[in-house]
Amino acid sequence: PPGSTFPIASAVEVPAGRALVFVSGTVPPVVDEKAERGSLAAYGDTRTQTQGVLKAIERQLQSQGLGLGDVVKMQVFLVGDPAKGGKMDFDGFMAAYREFYGTATQPNLPARSVMQVAGLVVPGWLVEIEVIAAR
Repeated sequence: PPGSTFPIASAVEVPAGRALVFVSGTVPPVVDEKAERGSLAAYGDTRTQTQGVLKAIERQLQSQGLGLGDVVKMQVFLVGDPAKGGKMDFDGFMAAYREFYGTATQPNLPARSVMQVAGLVVPGWLVEIEVIAAR
């Protein structure tokens, strides 16, 4: 929003003649191979998971000739973190998000929604993100 330093766009317009690329929900990679399969320890906290998911999305976009700056819409699904009393770790998410968006090297901001969900397919996943990019 005008005058805000919060790193999202209140609206994004896609110019005529652009193609939209829809990236399916992306989930975190395993960060600790020694941890129990499917556990929270295997995937890390919300910040770690968000970093892994955004890196994976970046790779998916690059395979399509696009980058994170081409993302016009992002939907984020966060599971309540047991370490936070079952509340989503929005601060942890934002810490990782700010590493990828609103930076000097990548200033483009998507329209974005963040919501807490009851759970994802794997018990250790705290983060799933889907995006729409414009070519």
